[in-house]
Amino acid sequence: MGLYSHIVGTGTPLVILHGFLGSGDNWKTLGTQFSEAGFEVHLVDQRNHGRSFHDPAFSYELMAKDLKQYCEEHQLDEIILLGHSMGGKTAMHFATAYPEKVRKLIVADIAPKAYPQHHQDILKALSSLDFSEIKSRGEAEDVLSVYIKDAGTRQFLLKNLYWKEKGQLALRMNLPVLTKEIDEVGKALEESAIFSKDTLFLKGENSGYIEQLDEIEIKKHFPKAVIESVKNAGHWLHAENPSEFYKKVIDFL
Repeated sequence: MGLYSHIVGTGTPLVILHGFLGSGDNWKTLGTQFSEAGFEVHLVDQRNHGRSFHDPAFSYELMAKDLKQYCEEHQLDEIILLGHSMGGKTAMHFATAYPEKVRKLIVADIAPKAYPQHHQDILKALSSLDFSEIKSRGEAEDVLSVYIKDAGTRQFLLKNLYWKEKGQLALRMNLPVLTKEIDEVGKALEESAIFSKDTLFLKGENSGYIEQLDEIEIKKHFPKAVIESVKNAGHWLHAENPSEFYKKVIDFL
């Protein structure tokens, strides 16, 4: 079972991993920009997300193995790896487990530490979507708005909607498994995991995901890490300030 991806451009392989409940589609605009700068961009859907396979097993170790298999299938000997949030955790696991496969690592707004569970409202909102009654995106948004006040978050989640067949909406992600295995998403990187090549951590200026104290932990696992802040951006830094995000990544590469 291979991972689904959208590949754009030619050149040095740059693999991008989306966050929890997202998909490679979230990165299409930036992916196109990176491709124009001379990269072969792989927008990958991780297991139980987007158009990739559904599986009851879900962990960072497995997602790192999925990516290794993906690199073998696509004959990618060495990649530049960029991951946001959950995708950043997968990227850290992959780089520390298979360092020979990664030339440079970019992690967007996540640290190697454990995070408490904080997606309950979103999962509750998604599980309240009854597709025997909901017949349009607008109706789905109305239901989500009861739980989720932020319009941007609703739009992000609605990207998971698709027409399963004529007149029948469904969600692409594997909601039952992601709900059941939610604790996996917050897990820390193993104590002994180390990646000693060039690494860039980008944090949103208004996001609390990477705190000052986390920098010690980051440097322990990633001794060459550079930590930079993206202005006027929260956790969705690549969407909230894409031009600065793009510039910082390109400068690093």
